[in-house]
Amino acid sequence: EPLKSAVHHAVMLGGKRVRPALCYATASLQDNPNFAAARRAAVAVELIHCYSLAHDDLPCMDNDLLRRGQPTCHVAFGEDTALLAGDILQSMAFEVLGSRLFDEQGQGTDAAIVLKQIQILATASSKMVCGQVLDLQAEAKQISQDELENIHRNKTGALIQAAIMMGAVTIFSGTDQAIPKLRQYGQAIGLAFQVQDDILDITSSTETLGKTAGKDEQVQKSTYPAL
Repeated sequence: EPLKSAVHHAVMLGGKRVRPALCYATASLQDNPNFAAARRAAVAVELIHCYSLAHDDLPCMDNDLLRRGQPTCHVAFGEDTALLAGDILQSMAFEVLGSRLFDEQGQGTDAAIVLKQIQILATASSKMVCGQVLDLQAEAKQISQDELENIHRNKTGALIQAAIMMGAVTIFSGTDQAIPKLRQYGQAIGLAFQVQDDILDITSSTETLGKTAGKDEQVQKSTYPAL
């Protein structure tokens, strides 16, 4: 079935799995009886990330042909199937979050934790889309550093921060002093990740990156080096 193959292609191409790793790391800061919820969150955030890549690579967006050293989803399966693969990955993310996947027999997760995770991921997904809109609008334009940071805080940083916060809510209450510190940490990591990505686009090769090097300059993206 083309859709099933496209979903598998989008998810299983590899990648660094940074977001699940951050979710796991945060949830492991202390003994965690809700670790199954953190595992579900790690899966969900990666599914959202993979959906976003499938859509970002589309001809109507960034029109990328290579991702993680392989043809992008729309190149391999067609634009229509790639679009639908992204759609279903988004739905699957929230299906996983609300499931009992990884729960041991007789154990469950407090519904308040699950609800908070769903809220965090939904908000981050919306911010990611808004960031993509701003990113497309900023092509071939001179923007300020504050405007650029706002783009990346949403397009890239929101999902990275969400990965951390979905792990955090499995062990910390909303009033714990660790929560604002982890939120700030997530924002900083998100921006640092994007700065590195911008630099690698002009200093690395297509073979090393697994995607087309120099693409940002070709389409006149607003990036940190461009400032």
